[in-house]
Amino acid sequence: MSVEAQPRPLRANRDFVLLWSGAGSMLLGSKVTVFVYPLLALWATQSATAAGVVTAAVLLPQLLVQLPAGVLVDRVDRRRLMVLCDVGCILLTGSVAVAVLLGHVWIAQLVAVAFLQGSLVICYDLAERAAVRHVVPVPQLSSALSQNEARARAAGMLGQPIGSGLFALARWSPFLFTVVTHLVSLVTLLLIRKQFQAGRPERRDFRAEVVEGLRWIWGQRLLRTAMMLISVSNIVFAGLGLAVMFVVKTGGGSAAVLGVITAIGGLGGMVGALTATRWLAWLSMRALLVGGFTAWALTVVPVAFADDPITLGAAFAAFGYIGGVFNVAGGVYLVSIAPDAMMGRAVSVMTLLGSGLAFLGGLVVGPLLDAVGATPTVLGLAAVMAALAVGALASPVVRAATATVSGAAPKRS
Repeated sequence: MSVEAQPRPLRANRDFVLLWSGAGSMLLGSKVTVFVYPLLALWATQSATAAGVVTAAVLLPQLLVQLPAGVLVDRVDRRRLMVLCDVGCILLTGSVAVAVLLGHVWIAQLVAVAFLQGSLVICYDLAERAAVRHVVPVPQLSSALSQNEARARAAGMLGQPIGSGLFALARWSPFLFTVVTHLVSLVTLLLIRKQFQAGRPERRDFRAEVVEGLRWIWGQRLLRTAMMLISVSNIVFAGLGLAVMFVVKTGGGSAAVLGVITAIGGLGGMVGALTATRWLAWLSMRALLVGGFTAWALTVVPVAFADDPITLGAAFAAFGYIGGVFNVAGGVYLVSIAPDAMMGRAVSVMTLLGSGLAFLGGLVVGPLLDAVGATPTVLGLAAVMAALAVGALASPVVRAATATVSGAAPKRS
């Protein structure tokens, strides 16, 4: 009787370790600059509105770049695309480091570089997500995606305190740090042996491929509904992050204090990602969505009245934990149903639905903070999150999702 061979542990999979660590390095650098761009704008101009505009520039690629990037990932060599993205980010962030080192802070430059860097990071991230299934055996995909989400949360946890610490040391140093992280990513990509795709399909009309991706996601009713709810929640969290930055700044706190608060949130997200597989096995999709949005709504309220790092950090840890579980659930569900030739577009459309409108958080909340202050603004955000919890509970598609994530996913053809 033959015994079926077990796949090697992920830690022994050379190509996965290289891909995981290189993408982690890139992501860490990205998290540092995403945090520092609005921080630099706020500290240089003393204007929450200016910081909100820069925050919007950081997030706007989620709306404008996702769909074309998804088609690009399905059309071109994914490894080569990731290499070009690293090179572009090195040049862009290097330009900001030089400008700040010379004593210049131009909001126009921050807006342009933040938008372009965010666009390149999206292309890199989509290509890396699509490549995972080619370096990891199918039985290990759930564990690999859980580790990837934990990596993302760890990058968020480390990136913000690193960014704030380096910012306090020298305002140009976070950008130099990001240049180094992209260099590390570049080296690991060149060392990976496996191909990142099964084969590139024949190119068709660009617009037709975008429409095909949209139609495919639109046909996945549960995924579509969940991502619409997540989309509004990400607007809330983008605004909430700016509100906490405003509270710390107006209260005389330092950038390091803000970094500690957000690092605690990142730790919560990392723990959520690492424990997500247990929740996915125990809870139905309905319970995950309704319970998660309800918990988020309840946790936003204390933030409206808090100004101490412990309370704010605890709230952000709860936000991050639930978000970590949600992201793993969405990733596992999508990989289980999307064909490889559609993967780049599927991930891009899913991310567009989930995060494409997040830039509105900075544009709306920045002026509100200047006009009415933090407490009324955050209470308004809590009301929006409560409406999302009610919406999840009222949705017929969500109410019908009584299976777990793996059970809810139709088989990929």
